[in-house]
Amino acid sequence: MRAVLVEEFGGPEVLRPVDVPDPEPGPGEAVIAASASDVMFLDTLLRSGWGEGFFPVRPPYVPGSGVAGTCAGRRVVADTKQVVSGSEIPVGGYAERAVVPESELIPIPDGLTDQQAVSLLHDGPTLQSLLDAVAPSPGERVLVLAAAGGAGVLLVQELTRRGVHVVGAARGSVKTELVRSLGAAEVVDYGSPSWTSHVGSVDAVLDGAGSALGRAAFAIVADGGRFVSYGTAGGEFASPDPDEAARRRIAVTGLTDLPRLDRAARRAHVERTLVEAAEGRYRPVIGQTFPLEKASDAHAAIAARDAVGKTLLVP
Repeated sequence: MRAVLVEEFGGPEVLRPVDVPDPEPGPGEAVIAASASDVMFLDTLLRSGWGEGFFPVRPPYVPGSGVAGTCAGRRVVADTKQVVSGSEIPVGGYAERAVVPESELIPIPDGLTDQQAVSLLHDGPTLQSLLDAVAPSPGERVLVLAAAGGAGVLLVQELTRRGVHVVGAARGSVKTELVRSLGAAEVVDYGSPSWTSHVGSVDAVLDGAGSALGRAAFAIVADGGRFVSYGTAGGEFASPDPDEAARRRIAVTGLTDLPRLDRAARRAHVERTLVEAAEGRYRPVIGQTFPLEKASDAHAAIAARDAVGKTLLVP
């Protein structure tokens, strides 16, 4: 079968399509014939050598950890992650076939395509955890940074459905138009140096951007508000000054502060998100797909900030 291999850490060019033997399932395992593989921003960081202290990934490895496809005649979606030294590492997804524990197989509802399902595999649990963390109330002004990203588009739709006044922030006309089409009450382009002046005070921030953008957003959170940081699209998490947060009574929640989901809880979140999406409650946005052989192009598009919504690989 064809798969993509990272033989050394580096830029997108180190992603190399190769022929490897078809995987053989062991006891309690199943093989998925993949129709789509999820591409996460995390994949691009690990490929570059980032995060070795959190994820013990060592080349050579097959990146990615989410596939949708067919197993024993059923359409399923599953996480291909492996557990190494007690740590979960996102590997095994960029391939035509993937072996997973049978317990990881999640049926895809009839109302969703395979691509939509795999788009929700990781962002679904993230969505549910972030909503619990920010605890929005109808009428509140909530700023969503990286609102055109995979998780961002879901947050905009669900917060709007709950009666929240959503301020969606993204970069460039293509992304801001997408955010507007998803129902955001206000849209701002944070490519402008003075973008926060167009937003004003907000009750809460969901920061999927990090770095300077996240720090700028923290400055406009109202006293007594909430700041939830979950993204590193800018290169690092935003780290608000704890003394200022305490003085202004702003509750700061980082990604590592979110409840750690065990397999059962994660599966429940995925199943819930798939059902809600199949019912039309919200929809994932698949901005671009690439052939499996062009995984390097997919990573380059993400690095260049050209990707909108989800990025997928297809065999």
